[in-house]
Amino acid sequence: MTRPDPRQQSAAALSAAFSGAVDLSAVKARAEAARQAAAQPAPAAGEAVPAPGSAVVDVTEANFQQEVVERSMQVPVVVDLWATWCGPCKQLSPVLERLAAEGRGAWMLAKIDVDANPRIAQLFRVQSVPTVIAIAGGQPIDAFSGALPEPQVRQWIQALLDALREQMPGIRAAEEGGGAEGAEVAAEVPEDPRFVVAEEALERGDLAAAEDAYRKILDVEPNNADAKAALAQVRFELRAAAADPTAVQRADGHPEDVDAQLAAADAEIASQRVEEGFQRLVGVVKRTSGDERNRVREHLVGLFDLFPADDPRVIAARRALASALF
Repeated sequence: MTRPDPRQQSAAALSAAFSGAVDLSAVKARAEAARQAAAQPAPAAGEAVPAPGSAVVDVTEANFQQEVVERSMQVPVVVDLWATWCGPCKQLSPVLERLAAEGRGAWMLAKIDVDANPRIAQLFRVQSVPTVIAIAGGQPIDAFSGALPEPQVRQWIQALLDALREQMPGIRAAEEGGGAEGAEVAAEVPEDPRFVVAEEALERGDLAAAEDAYRKILDVEPNNADAKAALAQVRFELRAAAADPTAVQRADGHPEDVDAQLAAADAEIASQRVEEGFQRLVGVVKRTSGDERNRVREHLVGLFDLFPADDPRVIAARRALASALF
């Protein structure tokens, strides 16, 4: 079985930290106020109106509560944050729309124009478009950035459904009503039991057990790319979970303290301030030498491994690191 690249789940590996960093209550409150302030206006002539239960819907602050938060209590809602000027968005959005139609209600696609809805974009701390975020139970649980190829998007969606199927009966109900196509999508090669052990530990929130499970896979298969990427993610989450909430403040006050700078970079990555975290460590590389510089470089390269290699933030930071080193 070809497993989805854990790094393509962007923010996926950082889901615990990401969920804590994103508070939907502000948009929910504004949406509720908007709904109570006035009746729904009649649509303009020629304006498309999503049918109830449609697999694809255009979302604004006014209908965010209903179309994203409330629907995500039944099935996952995949939020597509896009812009009219964005070329990659024009490649990715049709793929998502096609897959949503194929899903027949097992998940819903919510399309949000970031220019028309800047406060929603700010809520999700969107740094580039397209950005895709999965919402379940009213909380962000997974994400990726950039226009991924359709096979990888399909894998990401399938992994999302597999992870949530037992907790969200609406998924199974939609799939069972989907006929032969739904059955074909559900058919999977059996999971590698070693990964199942690790993933079950993650579901329990036992990061130490997950780390141990992935390490055991690498003891036998040192070049297993999936296990390597997953182990890097888990180790980062362990560091993030133990991080001092004042790490950034402490590091800013003590620029010579390498340990403080490493901890602060982790904290910035965990709170989705990816570029700031990368830039911090590139700056430390410029200021240090010898073993200290090498230690910081290795830490930064480890953070790169949390993201797809073609992530523009990683590409820019790698160039900056090369310039700092040479």
